Amino acid sequence: MDTAQFRFYADLNDFLPPAQRQRPFRQPVYDERQSVKHHIESLGVPHTEVEVILVNGRSVDFNYLVQAGDQVSVYPPFHAIDVSPLAALRPSLTPPHRFLLDNHLGKLARYLRLLGLDTLYAANHVDDAELARIAHEEERILLTRDRGLLKRGNVVYGYCLRTRDSMGQLTAVLHRFQLHDEINPWTRCLRCNGLLRPVEKETILHRLEPKTKRYFDEFRLCESCGQIYWQGSHFARLQRIVDKAYDAGDSHRQTTFV
Repeated sequence: MDTAQFRFYADLNDFLPPAQRQRPFRQPVYDERQSVKHHIESLGVPHTEVEVILVNGRSVDFNYLVQAGDQVSVYPPFHAIDVSPLAALRPSLTPPHRFLLDNHLGKLARYLRLLGLDTLYAANHVDDAELARIAHEEERILLTRDRGLLKRGNVVYGYCLRTRDSMGQLTAVLHRFQLHDEINPWTRCLRCNGLLRPVEKETILHRLEPKTKRYFDEFRLCESCGQIYWQGSHFARLQRIVDKAYDAGDSHRQTTFV
């Protein structure tokens, strides 16, 4: 049987069975008209997780047709090495980054909005096809734990979250997309993603509870849904999340190839 040799690096190994991790392995080549993208995703790795592909030491894109005897090395995104001379697998994203989250990531959506990042959150009625369409048309980064969703052909930018812990997810997203310079807390609505602006207390006085009127003077208003924000009892907890995000930026670890 004709085969090609594959080797996946760094956290791409998360998607492979133990016997294929951290080592070269042989993969059958049944049809030499199948792209390297097809082979990568058939092994369980979404194309959105891949940044560089080398075949026999040469940089290729997703359309390369795998041949018997090829040696294929597959790398995730990384930040310590300039990959611009290599074949681009997708157009480069330019800041500010924008996100789309599936309906299992509600808490992460709130955390990203808390940091001022443009984040759409899909309601339960939005199916996978619609998520992929929105991500493609609006050039948003699709965040999900569903690797099958990220394998859809029209999804260009995405990231498969490895943990169910929301704070761990936030840290991973900040590292993956180098977002620490884009953090601008208290500028987006946690409810709808709209922009917040300072508002005079007198203009919203009729909407405030008696104790809020008495003890607070600084407010922000969502320009989209009208939600009012102030530094109430919830503020300290949310500020701790912001502080952790900044701390994560200070202790950022570069990707290593193992």
